[in-house]
Amino acid sequence: MPAGEPFLEAAKKRRLLFDGAMGTEIQKLSPEPKDFPDGKDGFNDGLILTRPEWIKKIHRSYLEAGADCIETNTFGSNRFKLDEYGYGGQTVEFNKKAAQLAREVADEFEGRYVIGSMGPTGFLPSSNDQDLGQKPLDEIREAFALQAEGLILGGVDALLIETSQDILEVKLAIEASHQAMKKAGKKVPIIANVTLDQYGKMLLGTSVQAAYTTVSDMGIDFFGLNCSTGPVEMEPSVKWLAEQDLPILVMPNAGMPHNEGGKAVYKMGPEEVAHRMADFVKSYENVRLIGGCCGTNPKHIAELRHVLDTPSE
Repeated sequence: MPAGEPFLEAAKKRRLLFDGAMGTEIQKLSPEPKDFPDGKDGFNDGLILTRPEWIKKIHRSYLEAGADCIETNTFGSNRFKLDEYGYGGQTVEFNKKAAQLAREVADEFEGRYVIGSMGPTGFLPSSNDQDLGQKPLDEIREAFALQAEGLILGGVDALLIETSQDILEVKLAIEASHQAMKKAGKKVPIIANVTLDQYGKMLLGTSVQAAYTTVSDMGIDFFGLNCSTGPVEMEPSVKWLAEQDLPILVMPNAGMPHNEGGKAVYKMGPEEVAHRMADFVKSYENVRLIGGCCGTNPKHIAELRHVLDTPSE
């Protein structure tokens, strides 16, 4: 890949491959409470501070598997989520550090990209829930703006608003991203991903068509789907999205989750995921970015690399 080629230009010329899951790869390292900041077990994003070598190792494993893009370990690094661990006041610096860590690993390889991961706040501003739906919209927007600012200052090539369950929150995150770019004096592409159930609806009932229509004219560069289901369940939504104007990102789980002993288990192997994703790549020119979500690992990404490198018949 040409060094220094902008992310958007690269995606126009060829399909780009994202990485796979972060959380399950962290669990494979058997973290103990002492590994997390202040002993706060489960603070996966905080491992950039206490176990940066672990996060670098995971980033590197995906790049070695053939990923063009790695996501920062910041899925839960908006101010609200960081507040739960006592780091909310350091949101900008925290995200900047995570982006710099990913950038350092990506720069070991030629022409790779760092994508700033922005997961949900945990609130549902569209709902009437007494707890989840009552957070002021300005506060949600500001929580995302601080995160986006840190990621941009840390050198990400794009921002990924991901695993979104409330379309109003997506709108706030997009607005926040534009706000952060203005403040940082640097523009980066925005990818807006939503999460759909097996019937093609977001958590609060928004259809993929309504979700796309709501945000497609907000200055985003890609629209996409990630998490919740495997590639089979995504097919009708991908088919509809592929007929729209914006290029799309598709990042399914390794199949539908199965509850085993209280844990979600994903059973779709690398070859099966790759086979299903190959159909999307072959059928829909607008699918420009692919990758994996829950249950996927470097082996899945290596198979997807093979899909992209194998000429279509």
